[in-house]
Amino acid sequence: MNKQKSRAEATGLETTLHIGKSGIEKVVEELKKQLKIRKMVKVKLLKSAFLEGDKKELAEKLADLTGSEIIEVRGNTAVYRRKG
Repeated sequence: MNKQKSRAEATGLETTLHIGKSGIEKVVEELKKQLKIRKMVKVKLLKSAFLEGDKKELAEKLADLTGSEIIEVRGNTAVYRRKG
């Protein structure tokens, strides 16, 4: 599935994870679990999470830690797809 189709599909997703002041390390395992169940997961980056860096950096770091692919980062929301 290409990224354009994935982006279109992602618009209908509900946010299932929120990242806040605890940082991304606290949600890595949860995102991995959700990606095993679902093909794509939408994550909301709360403003308190930006202490660790900007939203693009945080999104990329989370993708690296979970072995997933970023579909898009729009506003304070990122959409991830499992690889494979």
